[in-house]
Amino acid sequence: MRYIIDSYAWIEYFMGTKAGEKVKPIVEGLEEKITPTICLAEVYAKTIRVEGEKMAEKQRVFIKERSIILPLDEKLAVEAAKIDIAMKRKVKSWGLADSIVYAAGLVKKAEIVTGDEHFKDLENVFFIR
Repeated sequence: MRYIIDSYAWIEYFMGTKAGEKVKPIVEGLEEKITPTICLAEVYAKTIRVEGEKMAEKQRVFIKERSIILPLDEKLAVEAAKIDIAMKRKVKSWGLADSIVYAAGLVKKAEIVTGDEHFKDLENVFFIR
């Protein structure tokens, strides 16, 4: 199995919440894990705000050790743009970052691990809430 780990899932994992406990077997397991760069940026920014840059650096290194970092390349950007247009018509407050994460799941044929409400009823999503 291949997983896209969304920023929501990483944050819950690092906080040790109940939702984070659902992510733990995936993060610590042997399955392939992918983290889009947008998710790394979101986790890093939130951690700096809440716990400081030293902790953000520790988490960044951990994410890099546990997953493949997926850059936003041309193919992924185009797929995300198409998804963004369609989803903004269907899901209230759907954002471009959501589109990038969902596109990553489609392009990499991976299940998205998240608790973000925007993804709740979508296919290929492991919802952790």
